[in-house]
Amino acid sequence: MALGNKIATLRVAKKQSLQEVADAVGVSKAHIWQMEKGKADNPAMGLVTKLADHFGVSVAYLVDEQVDAPDADVQIARLFRQAHLLDDRERNILDDMMQSLLKLKKPVA
Repeated sequence: MALGNKIATLRVAKKQSLQEVADAVGVSKAHIWQMEKGKADNPAMGLVTKLADHFGVSVAYLVDEQVDAPDADVQIARLFRQAHLLDDRERNILDDMMQSLLKLKKPVA
């Protein structure tokens, strides 16, 4: 399934408008519409990452990337495999920790 189709499917499943998704990821409603319709070529990786985070899916899912590809980061693959062993509560804790760490990396304005 193409990126645009995945975004549309996830948006509808989450019962969100184009504007709600756009506001959540910091782009225009028109840009989300263009992506869904396959009219926006080569979206920025940062935007794809924000969309994945917003919808609670992996970037790999959105872009059809395989975690076990030959050029995949071995440490990230190991962490991913280990996270698979956690229950929902533990995964939520891990996600909260990850978001906290990422916030620390953002420059202070």
